[in-house]
Amino acid sequence: MNPPTERGGWWHEYVCPAHGVELTPAGFDSGNFPAGGVPCPYGCRVDTPAVRGAWTVLAHHFWARRIRLLSYDGGGAELLSSYARLYSELTKAGEHEQAQGWMQRGRLFHQALTDAVWGVPIAHSILNLAGRAPLDETLPMLDDMVAGARRARDAMVAQDKFSSNYTAWFNALGTTASQAAAAVRGEEWDAAGEWLTGEYGQFAHLQVATGEDGWEWEGSTYYHGFVLRAYLLSLRGHDPAAVPDRLEAMLAALAGIATDGGILPALHDGPYRRVPLALEWLEIAALARQFTSTVDLSAVAAHARAEVGQEYDGLEDRFEGWFSGPPRTGAAPARDFTSCYAVVRTAGIHAVLDHGPHGGSHGHHDKLALYLYGAKTPWQPDPGQVPYGHAQWRAHYKSVVSHPTIRIDGLEPAEATGEVTHDDRSVTATVDGWYGGVRATRQLIAADNYLLDIVRVTADREREIVLQFRPDVDLTVEVGPRATRTTWVGDEKLYGYHRGDGVPVTRPGPGPADDPQRTRTWIDWTVTGTEATFCTVYSTTPIDDELAEVITNV
Repeated sequence: MNPPTERGGWWHEYVCPAHGVELTPAGFDSGNFPAGGVPCPYGCRVDTPAVRGAWTVLAHHFWARRIRLLSYDGGGAELLSSYARLYSELTKAGEHEQAQGWMQRGRLFHQALTDAVWGVPIAHSILNLAGRAPLDETLPMLDDMVAGARRARDAMVAQDKFSSNYTAWFNALGTTASQAAAAVRGEEWDAAGEWLTGEYGQFAHLQVATGEDGWEWEGSTYYHGFVLRAYLLSLRGHDPAAVPDRLEAMLAALAGIATDGGILPALHDGPYRRVPLALEWLEIAALARQFTSTVDLSAVAAHARAEVGQEYDGLEDRFEGWFSGPPRTGAAPARDFTSCYAVVRTAGIHAVLDHGPHGGSHGHHDKLALYLYGAKTPWQPDPGQVPYGHAQWRAHYKSVVSHPTIRIDGLEPAEATGEVTHDDRSVTATVDGWYGGVRATRQLIAADNYLLDIVRVTADREREIVLQFRPDVDLTVEVGPRATRTTWVGDEKLYGYHRGDGVPVTRPGPGPADDPQRTRTWIDWTVTGTEATFCTVYSTTPIDDELAEVITNV
């Protein structure tokens, strides 16, 4: 059992070209690409240069995690030394010649970003073992990592892309690799000014990459967590009290969208459900509870732990003593109404309304989308995204058609940002300019036993106006003389009572991005005209005539 002996490619190519699902993890511990190709859950065996490169990335990440776990018990030094020799051999040719043109080229992998994400746990492993095992052979690798991180960050600054999520990881690699190198040399670390507190360090990046409410500027759950991990991993041995408040706000933003059962909606680009992502949430939760006592991610950690399953190796349980000071205390930051999303919790329903900025290349066309969850049930979730190497399915999950929002004339909307107002029991978001001549509002009203959803659309000419419903549970639809009733059946049930203009049309559609082949019942509530109003009462108990009448007063 050994790490792979080749340079890696781009992990997003680890996807079945036929089915759009991520390929099955196979053979990572052996270091050898599976004979006959990598299996797909639907029976394919895929063997292409791109898939081989992606497999090699994931195998290197597998070994970085294994070595990190060994290091907590004093093991892994020989593996690190042999890895350092391999690294020197593989990277002596310089930047990876097979990287795609848009990529910032790495040395061990196609992307410099992947170099950093792999290098941080390797550097932490060396730091764990420094002074306990001979590690001089790792110094050329560590010094090369630091130099590579500096070059990559300088390139981002030169391109006016300092706020990119890449920069957080280049800073994380510079921090951890320089700390590890200093520890191996028996020297005091003196690079905090370059990597943490300086003009282009982590604290400066934190201020430009996030808003005052803590949200990372792309508005993606995954990339928010991705940047947050880089920050937390950079702060080993640092006092939480000396860190800008914005980092605590980032943790609060994450907690703010989580359901009581720990589901984190997969807002904008990012996997819908993926074991390696669950491990990332576990890592964040393990470090967050040491960083602050005001934000509770225990439900997120429990849900992630259940997703990983019985093969969990316990690594994140070993992170005690990460910081040099106690957890921060004080009042928890506000979290329900942010620059990106409004969260309404009522009567067992967890509703997320998308109203914020598009989010750049990782944004989706989902303005005014309404995502509905129970504590542990994704009734109508954000569908997430497939690995980027599958262009067709990636385009689908970015598009308006895959989201529970408004579609006009079957077209994609322009990027837009909504205006939002709220009070103690309601929130209203309005969007203009996303479709020419169209204005739309979506209002959520919370009551003790229901959630009322009111959508109003006006247009300057006759248009096809569609309100979309996109479940990830079994859905039944019953059209009656006065209204349409829906039942959403998962671990928890949701009941809908719908009245308004037009006709609710059901059709089969793909489920969320963890498996595009999973078929769900879609509803396209369709009106042809210059205006439309759609009203829905949602409840976790069957809706009787008295409750249904709340729509009458709209």
